[in-house]
Amino acid sequence: MTTTTARGGVTEVVAPSRRVPSRPPQPVRPARRRLAGGLGLGVVGVWLSLIVLLPLAALTVTAFDDGPAGLWRAVTEPAALAALGVTIGVSALVAVVNAVMGTLVAWVLVRDEFPGKRVVNAFVDLPFALPTIVASIVLLALYGPSSPVGLHLNATRPGVVVALLFVTLPFVVRSVQPVLLEADRDVEQAAASLGAGSWTTFRLVVLPTLAPAVIGGTGLAFARAIGEYGSVVLIGGGIPRRTQVASQYIQQQIEIDRPANAAAVSVALLAVAFLTLFALRLWAGRGRRREERAA
Repeated sequence: MTTTTARGGVTEVVAPSRRVPSRPPQPVRPARRRLAGGLGLGVVGVWLSLIVLLPLAALTVTAFDDGPAGLWRAVTEPAALAALGVTIGVSALVAVVNAVMGTLVAWVLVRDEFPGKRVVNAFVDLPFALPTIVASIVLLALYGPSSPVGLHLNATRPGVVVALLFVTLPFVVRSVQPVLLEADRDVEQAAASLGAGSWTTFRLVVLPTLAPAVIGGTGLAFARAIGEYGSVVLIGGGIPRRTQVASQYIQQQIEIDRPANAAAVSVALLAVAFLTLFALRLWAGRGRRREERAA
């Protein structure tokens, strides 16, 4: 708006002052945070490269020393196929048994109260802390030729199964326990109030909630079992085509100076474990997306 003023008979036109609009405060760029994030990412990348990627790359290069044909020939040797067959078959059986018994153990530890519960809960983690060769010695003393219980499982596939069950049990238990702790008990009580029996409530209400954790823990147990060595080295006996697992076959190939064959079978085990874990990740991702759409 223009204003006029009169001074000594002279009229002056005064233009209005323009107010410069104030700018909103500019956010301070978190330079330090970006720097710390980039530094952390770099450290993690270097560490994973040294610990995981470089050893795997070296293993793969060694496996291809004789070319793709040599790798295929090493993996398809009758002894190698037998060791892989025993390993995968026994590991699959162990994973199925652990899926059932691990879920039952987790259920008892969460839902039941009994004397010595904390001790039992601590024992579940014992296979994580105990060296696996010690587990093999204990199992051999318990189920070997001088078994105090009269059960002789040394140099048999059941002995290998027992050893792998021992080292892989915590994977399922510790995967299912947190889900049971966070489960909504009101839904179960509502199902019971509507006349549903215990088995029906578990099958239709509880099991769908536990399924992702059970399958995830079972997959981890399977992946752990196919690479196990220490717990089966004594109780299993390492009999070719009967109780020799892939890890024992790999050691045998190293001892007779055939590193390429050992690396080839190792890559085969790595591929099985990777495909198992990748399938679990894919399944879990689809499950989360279904839950988000349902919500």
